[in-house]
Amino acid sequence: MTSAVKVLLATGNVGKLAELERILSDEMAGSRVQLLGLRDVEPYPMSPESGLTFAENALLKAREAVQATGLPSIADDSGLAVDALNGMPGIFSARWCGRHGDDQANLELLLGQIGDVPDEHRSAAFVCVAALALPDGREQVAEGRMPGRVIRAPRGSNGFGYDPIFIADGLELTNAELSSVDKDRISHRGQAFRELSRILAGLLRTD
Repeated sequence: MTSAVKVLLATGNVGKLAELERILSDEMAGSRVQLLGLRDVEPYPMSPESGLTFAENALLKAREAVQATGLPSIADDSGLAVDALNGMPGIFSARWCGRHGDDQANLELLLGQIGDVPDEHRSAAFVCVAALALPDGREQVAEGRMPGRVIRAPRGSNGFGYDPIFIADGLELTNAELSSVDKDRISHRGQAFRELSRILAGLLRTD
C-alpha cells in the first residue's frame, strides 16, 4: 500500500490553518496526502514578508518551508483590498495597525480611515494567492478573489481578521456571519486552495 505524502501548510495563524485544513481535507478526501501544520514540524526561522505582491510573499513562505523541512509545502498570502484606499491594506492587511496579527486594531483602523466614504463607494475584495513548492524545485500558484463591500460596524463572530466588516457581492451576511461551509464555498481562500489541491493531485499522479 502506498504511504501518504506529507504536505506542510506553512502558517502560524490558527484561524487560517483551521480554514485551510478544512478546505484541503474536503478537496483531497481519499487521496494519499497527510496534511501537517507548523506545530507538527521542528521550528525554523521565518523571514519577514518582504514581497511586494501576494504571489511573491506566498512563494517566499512556501520556498522557505520546503527548504527547512524537505516537505512539499503550501503557503498563502491574503488580504483585503479596499478601493477607496487604492487597494490597501492589501499585503499589509495583517499588520495594518503597525502590529502583526492584532485583528481588532487592524479592523478599527480601517473603519476609521474610510469612515467618511459613502456606502456606494466602499467596495473591496478579499484576495488570496496560494503557493505550492516541491522539494524538486517545482512550484505552482493559484489565486482567488472575493469581491464585496466594507460595512460600517462589525457583525458576527464566526471568522477572523476583517471578516466581521466584509459582505460578499450578492449576500447580506458578513463573512463572520456565514457558516464555515458557506464561507469556504465562495471565499478567496476556498477558490485558491481548491485550485491548488487539483494541481497537487495532478502532480502526485505523475510522480
